[in-house]
Amino acid sequence: MRQFDTGAIRDSEEGKPDYEGYLSPTVLACFGAYMLRHQTQADGSLRNGDNWQKGIPRSVYMKSGFRHFMEWWRIHRNGAAPELLNEALCALLFNVMGYLHEHLKEAGADDKLEQFQKNDWSDNTCNRPKQPPAEMIIR
Repeated sequence: MRQFDTGAIRDSEEGKPDYEGYLSPTVLACFGAYMLRHQTQADGSLRNGDNWQKGIPRSVYMKSGFRHFMEWWRIHRNGAAPELLNEALCALLFNVMGYLHEHLKEAGADDKLEQFQKNDWSDNTCNRPKQPPAEMIIR
């Protein structure tokens, strides 16, 4: 329990995600500018900003993400076209976020949002398993 000089009382922050600390406002601003640029469709109309949340197959995110990863790697290794680095990284971030979104949707995470907000991660939807599944272990 925390009590402030004003007399206001709040519960502890202990055990709660620190979203403000985890995210970079500079990165989010860059990503927002990237998303705005790509919100315009070929015919000039604007799609809704959350259009991607309607559902895109994970295979599409994987293929697109891999292409953008290759671009990022090429820039990293060769120093080629550093002006394209922000674009490559934002595109990769979009694909990773979309893939994770589809994965969590499939796992029923949308139905568990209230549970997560209460910091109840008991069903492991967003937690790393203690041991990878046997088929993932390379021997």
